[in-house]
Amino acid sequence: MRDWVFRLLTYLWLALALVGQGAAAQTPQPQGGNAISVSLLPEFRQARPGETVTLAILMRPKRGWHGYWKNPGDAGIESRIEWALPPGGKAGPLRYPVPGRLIISGLMNYVYERDHALLVDVQVPTSAAGGTAFPIRARIDYLACTDEICVPESADVATSLAIGADARERSPGFDAYRQALPNPLGSEGRFELQAGTFRLAVPVPASMAVSKAYFFPLTDRAIDYAAPQSVFRNGDYLIVETAAGQGRPGRVEGVLGLGDGLGLSLVARPGPVPAAGDALAERSAAGFSPILFALIGAVVGGLLLNIMPCVFPILSLKALSLAKVGGDEAAARREACAYAAGVILVCLALGALLLALRAGGAAIGWAFQLQDPRVIMLLLLLVTAIALNLAGLFELPGLGGPERLTRSGGSAGAFWTGALAAFVATPCTGPFMGAALGAALVLPTAAALAIFAGLGLGLALPFLLLGFVPPLRRRLPKPGPWLGRFRRLMAVPMFVTGLGLAWVLGRQAGVEGMTLGIAAALILGLALWWVGRRQGQGRAWLPLAPAAAATAAAILLLPVAIEPAAASPEGRLAAETFSEARLAALRAERRPVFVYFTADWCVTCKVNEKATLEQEEVASVFAARNVAVLVGDWTRGDPAIGRFLDRHGRTGVPLYLYYAPGQPAEILPQILTTRRLAEAVG
Repeated sequence: MRDWVFRLLTYLWLALALVGQGAAAQTPQPQGGNAISVSLLPEFRQARPGETVTLAILMRPKRGWHGYWKNPGDAGIESRIEWALPPGGKAGPLRYPVPGRLIISGLMNYVYERDHALLVDVQVPTSAAGGTAFPIRARIDYLACTDEICVPESADVATSLAIGADARERSPGFDAYRQALPNPLGSEGRFELQAGTFRLAVPVPASMAVSKAYFFPLTDRAIDYAAPQSVFRNGDYLIVETAAGQGRPGRVEGVLGLGDGLGLSLVARPGPVPAAGDALAERSAAGFSPILFALIGAVVGGLLLNIMPCVFPILSLKALSLAKVGGDEAAARREACAYAAGVILVCLALGALLLALRAGGAAIGWAFQLQDPRVIMLLLLLVTAIALNLAGLFELPGLGGPERLTRSGGSAGAFWTGALAAFVATPCTGPFMGAALGAALVLPTAAALAIFAGLGLGLALPFLLLGFVPPLRRRLPKPGPWLGRFRRLMAVPMFVTGLGLAWVLGRQAGVEGMTLGIAAALILGLALWWVGRRQGQGRAWLPLAPAAAATAAAILLLPVAIEPAAASPEGRLAAETFSEARLAALRAERRPVFVYFTADWCVTCKVNEKATLEQEEVASVFAARNVAVLVGDWTRGDPAIGRFLDRHGRTGVPLYLYYAPGQPAEILPQILTTRRLAEAVG
């Protein structure tokens, strides 16, 4: 029955097309098989019971022919697929790559004129027996067209998976197939209808240079498909304007194509849309592609992280230790590469986890792990151990004396030192980083991971330069007795970092949590002191076993339900707790509003608050201009704040926004000054 319906609709559409195009009937039918050949390719030829395997339905149109997107537009028909799977097998929905546009006789078609792949996930049942084959068959009905004629076609495709095989043979091309899929936007857009005009606001960071964009709607008749679209940039929004369709949807789904095969899948709900702003330029001001622009920002942002108090002592000691290598260039390069590998792999791991959680619907951003007090306690213990090591209480391979670099374990020590440096640097989002990481979340997965790797590269860059550029290394001070004193001096910022983490733990988990953290740090310190006393003897590390058990128990007993303190209206700025409802109410009163987002673990946030926001000069300017202040605390995470950050192209804090009456938000720099704030509200 389904096949007959498909063919009937196809012939009806074809008849209408023939009426409008006259000579179409004279066009020859495809020779030598279907106009669009179809095949089925699994990502892996093997699968385990209960596993999900991705399949690619490869569609290859002959020259001059095209197939259709999920929403074909004014003409055409969506492809249909019927699966024949063994009992218990399940197939998910088809996932389409970003389509192209084709206008024929005034009708807009959303099409594929080149080879493309539709992806689908198939779940193998848990009852599948090892050592057997899992056959997959499907029948696909689709429409193949030229500019003059359409032909309904069908294809029977099949493949099979080996169940329980240990070897994993991956089919080539899947990275490219996934790259062609639109990336989930992660936050909702807004749309409104005004006098027959459909206006759509899509949150895309201003740091992401976009030269062209086009909205492909999945919601039927939300827009007039053939009408031209105008796209504008207004801060962190792309504004699409076109003729409204006949429908009156409660929400609109679709894909925003960004050119070069990039696209963002999005959902938009009714709501106010900012003014149009500036039309998109054909090229960004710097002439960079979006990916390159964000990658440069990530590298520069990572480079600046090296001056943070929790990273600088590690970097400086590792850098000075290279002077001991002397003329052994190979050893210096090995150490530099190992350190960089540790940094980059941690940044990639955190970035991949962030992308995976966001793809699952979580409204989280960079440094998300610090919203859990147990992670803060773990960092407190790590920083305490590093500080005690630098103070000379015990020796730790890789962070100890420079002589470690000349031994065979030097590369391993450098790797773990780099990994640790990257992990303890995550509380910081400095200049360039926020915009770059915000752009990463709307780029394809491969490009996003490249940006996270760029962040790690920037963090590792100073050590890489010292390892690979001998003249720079020769400028380092020569090792001597002063190096031991310098090493102990570097313990001071690490102890200060530990003190700050204890304070953050108290803010997140209350006094009981902070007490547990300090007690765990004390137990660890005593165990390391005993290790230091017995350094070089047999079983010197034995006291760490009960200490590790005690600290693990402290982490498990840590209370995690304490909410962060609300904003205090008695403060110098009389700040209120942020909510979108309160922001809308203040803007409806046409009051200027300053909104900032912070977290107790964010070093940049706290510096800005102490050095700028709590200054009398700022309070005076805000009071004179009746500026309302809203503060969002992201210390423990808040999905509403996470979604709001998304809409402004940010993955984390700090974020500073100023709303002049009747104007869209102005994003202020991440390093605030009293002069810049005065200029914004003036």
